[in-house]
Amino acid sequence: MVTQAAPRSATRRRFAVMGAVLGWAGLAIQMYLIFYSRWSLEASLLGGLVSFFSYFTVLTNTLVATVLTCEWTSRESSARRWFLLPSVSSAIAVSIAVVGLAYNVLLRHLWHPEGWQWIADELMHDVMPLLFLAYWWLCVPKGTLRLRLIMLWVIFPIVYFAYSLLRGHLLAVYPYPFIDVEKLGYPQVFVNAGGLLAGFVLIALIVIGLDRWLGHRGKGIDL
Repeated sequence: MVTQAAPRSATRRRFAVMGAVLGWAGLAIQMYLIFYSRWSLEASLLGGLVSFFSYFTVLTNTLVATVLTCEWTSRESSARRWFLLPSVSSAIAVSIAVVGLAYNVLLRHLWHPEGWQWIADELMHDVMPLLFLAYWWLCVPKGTLRLRLIMLWVIFPIVYFAYSLLRGHLLAVYPYPFIDVEKLGYPQVFVNAGGLLAGFVLIALIVIGLDRWLGHRGKGIDL
């Protein structure tokens, strides 16, 4: 058993290292681009940092990179154990799936980034969602998720939506066009947000269903 477990552990660690490096790279590139743009306009860099973390994409990719870093490292801590809990990793998997789907369905056609911006966009909206969903499928223990967890998972997008509306009301700046109250009005924005929340719940149900199916089959850690 020792000779079989060691290669799996090494492969799993290499996968986590690759994912973590790509995840932090995408975030670093995006932060640099925002800071450089703010610096060119002689605007506040602190405001750029606030703007950076005002995107659901950035927040979710930060969580993804954190989980993969925790998987990569071996130093024990309460934070590492928390991020590697199946319920936490699964919640983040749902969020990053929403990021990838929402961008490709609702936003990709609205602009055509080039250069470093294209690299950052592809990493955060395509590469990392696929990598983390593969990590969830292969490495996260299965068979422990319950439907009631969805009530906890939806807190993240709901709080983010409330924050975005408050920030938009104060600064007249909205991170995404489908929640731009200035252009769409509150009724349409709430309809759009409700549709996204319904999509989030649907993906959560799929994840829990897969967790139960894989748990019955005794799968979960193949690397």
